[in-house]
Amino acid sequence: MGIGAGIFLIAVGAILAFAVDWQVSGIDIRLVGWILMAAGAAGLIFFFAFWNRRRSAVVTERREYDDPNTPPM
Repeated sequence: MGIGAGIFLIAVGAILAFAVDWQVSGIDIRLVGWILMAAGAAGLIFFFAFWNRRRSAVVTERREYDDPNTPPM
């Protein structure tokens, strides 16, 4: 999940939890909103935790040639 998806889930969850006054039988809309906000916050936390690890990777390249007397082209 990226930054956009996390923020989207938080926004939709906040709308459902605080701004919507619907009644659906069998579903608590406010609880669904809180669950979506929690999922969005967890997604953002995981994104930034793993994003930090990806940036610290070091890539090295090693080239080997079969004939040591021939210069590379």
